[in-house]
Amino acid sequence: MGLTNRQNVIFKTIVEEFTRSAEPIGSKTLMNLLDFPVSSATIRNEMATLEKYGLLEKTHTSSGRIPSSKGYRYYVENLLETDIDVPVQQSLKSYFLQRHYSVDEVVEKSCDILSEMTNLTSIVLGPECNEQRLQHIQLIPINERSAVAIIVTDQGHTENKVFNFKEEVSLDDIRKCTELLNDKLIGTLICDVVDRMNEIHPIMSATLVRHEVLFEAFVTAFMRFANEKVKVSGRGNMLFQPEFSDMNRLKELMNVLEDSQLFREWTQKDDNVLVNIDSQKQLVQIGDCSIISAKFRYTNQEEGRLMVVGPNRMQYSKIVGLMDYMTNVIEDIFYDEHKGGGNDEQE
Repeated sequence: MGLTNRQNVIFKTIVEEFTRSAEPIGSKTLMNLLDFPVSSATIRNEMATLEKYGLLEKTHTSSGRIPSSKGYRYYVENLLETDIDVPVQQSLKSYFLQRHYSVDEVVEKSCDILSEMTNLTSIVLGPECNEQRLQHIQLIPINERSAVAIIVTDQGHTENKVFNFKEEVSLDDIRKCTELLNDKLIGTLICDVVDRMNEIHPIMSATLVRHEVLFEAFVTAFMRFANEKVKVSGRGNMLFQPEFSDMNRLKELMNVLEDSQLFREWTQKDDNVLVNIDSQKQLVQIGDCSIISAKFRYTNQEEGRLMVVGPNRMQYSKIVGLMDYMTNVIEDIFYDEHKGGGNDEQE
């Protein structure tokens, strides 16, 4: 399929106007949007050709056309031009450089900013723990019913967990538990720690008075740590998308966004369509939904992903440009820092 320059311009204009207005585009509307003279009849002929190629489709309620799923893919692969306003760039950069954010804080802030600026649902996945090994555990008592556990991996990732025990735990139990876990678990893959804890459960039973309380607390902490860090923001934005006016469809989508396991299964279905925008960014089409995903690095080993979820009708150029810039800013803060570089001069 080879489109002429005029067909590309007409199609690009239709996509960008429809993603903005959510209204089918007719020939008269296009005449006012195009920056070159062309008759209404010519536009209708070109739209008919684009429809024949499968890039446009008619709606039941209007004589105008809307992009098809195939059309959105063609746009992303061939016509996408990203741009982000300089004031927005400066605002984002200054926001993240206000102070030294932790990885967890960046995950949350990035997610909130994306959902606010796109009016869609955003998801940020933190670094996966499957390739990380336990390096050190420190259990710091707050009182007899609570303590802070500091879990450090061999890749420099640190997780802090506050434990509220169901029963009082002595300082001696906390000390012995810390020594035992460091002795038996150091070097274990994070994803295997729970299995290893089951193996050393008999030792804990023989050594600790409140062994069940401590065992349950640590197993829960490691089970959470072994999963991807997931932050979701802007679920309610789906309510304002006309594509999801059907309440049953909306409930189904909300359930998926609430459950990280359901979300992973949803995004990995065999009939999903994947488009590589570049080496770091992808578009995944799942029926009437699209996900734009962008990878970024925390360290040489740790990687995260920004994602925006919405209808196929989304403003791709704005969203991809925004995600492009945000991933660069995050890498400037964390990745360069871990390489020992960093920016000596910050604007």
